[in-house]
Amino acid sequence: MNMGQDRQMQMVGVIQLQAEEYDLMAAAADLDDIEEVNANCILMANLQQASTSGTQSDSTPVYD
Repeated sequence: MNMGQDRQMQMVGVIQLQAEEYDLMAAAADLDDIEEVNANCILMANLQQASTSGTQSDSTPVYD
């Protein structure tokens, strides 16, 4: 392998590493988005539960 080919192989390795780093950063950003959506869903469920908890009656059950 001559010097030019060796340099070319090094550049290919660098490009592959950069692509893998980009993929990792994109996956991390996706995970952040998923975690934010999950947190919002939990918050909405808690708010809904809190808003309906005061509307339940405390009467004793009626049996037929």
